[in-house]
Amino acid sequence: MALALAPAKRALASSGRLGLGGCGTPRRGAYEWGVRSTRKPEPRPLDRVYEIPGLEPITYFGKMHFMPGLARPVLPPWDRGWNHPRFHRPPPIHEHLLYKDQACYVFHQRCHLLEGVKQALWLTKSKLIEGLPNKVLSLVDDPQNHIENQDERVLNAISHARLWHSTEDIPKRETYCPVIMDSLLQLCKSQILKHPSLARRICAQNYSLSAAWNRESVLLQVRGTSGTRLSAKDPLPPIASREEVEATENHVLETLYPVSPTIDLQETNVYTVKDDTGFREGCPYPHPHTLYFLEKANIRSHRFYPEQLRAKMILFAFGSALAQARLLYGNENKILEQPVVVQSVGTDGRVFQFLVLQLNTTDLTSSEGIKNLVWVDSDQLLYQHFWCLPVIKKKVVVEPVGPVDFHPETFRKFLALYLHGVV
Repeated sequence: MALALAPAKRALASSGRLGLGGCGTPRRGAYEWGVRSTRKPEPRPLDRVYEIPGLEPITYFGKMHFMPGLARPVLPPWDRGWNHPRFHRPPPIHEHLLYKDQACYVFHQRCHLLEGVKQALWLTKSKLIEGLPNKVLSLVDDPQNHIENQDERVLNAISHARLWHSTEDIPKRETYCPVIMDSLLQLCKSQILKHPSLARRICAQNYSLSAAWNRESVLLQVRGTSGTRLSAKDPLPPIASREEVEATENHVLETLYPVSPTIDLQETNVYTVKDDTGFREGCPYPHPHTLYFLEKANIRSHRFYPEQLRAKMILFAFGSALAQARLLYGNENKILEQPVVVQSVGTDGRVFQFLVLQLNTTDLTSSEGIKNLVWVDSDQLLYQHFWCLPVIKKKVVVEPVGPVDFHPETFRKFLALYLHGVV
């Protein structure tokens, strides 16, 4: 038995000496395996043409090829005679056709305002009122405006977006958020038989908005796409009476000191000052009714906090109202005889933000005088949580698939804003 084990021991000992490590793999250096070193090569010395007063550098330009000992010629940039998109070099900013000395602070769809609603109110010269207007709340409480089997159909819309629409076990926010919004809008459109005036509306997506105004000594602008817009042939009626509008003259806007009110806005000197509603002249549906915003970013760092989402809703609703007012009444800064009303709804698929803005004045330079009005109903839950997979403990279903803690009053407010102006 000892004689039989001797050859095996000698083989293991020899493998250790050869660098096998007891695993049967030969040990070799990195270069024997063909692996190059990770050390970076030294950079090539720069070929410089030293300018010496009174002397002309000798280069290999006339030779048309490289020659050691001669300096590298400095040649002007090659002009191919046409613009190649890959090698296009934009001119300096100060030589741009749209360059202006006065800087413009732009708010676009990816701006996250530091101070949220407080900052948006100062930028738009507005007064905040908590809750929705009484005209809208009266539509919420009226059972004649409800849809048949309303709660059941809303629950089916939630389950369709969170469970049935996607093949994923747990759909992501960018998947279910647009589906919930479209399904709820489709439920609202089902009221067209009861209210035929709803046929005088359209939904437009990815329209471009632009509106500029002066606030004290700062030039501000709102531009970009803002989701879905519900446009109508007829404008929304004013919400606040003339007495309530005149009472805003005594309201004092809250300052942001020591924070600059233009913080988190994009500063640029290349811009055009124009007011564009996003629709061509002669459009049969010129009046903005409601703007719908979706917060569907999957990456947490890209998401808007609820406060920032409400600020975004205020500024885009204000921009739509300002562009519409200047289209109707001209560019002169004045108090509007017929205020412009724009609504807005924002959601992440679970929590809804409701907003109504009434533009009373286009004189926004000074903080004194008549203010605009903003009604905000924030953080309205449609449901608390949705279980995409059942929770089973000890072979017993503890939590079934479906929404948890459903709030039907949130959809009633959603429906009331949609029916506002018709009922």
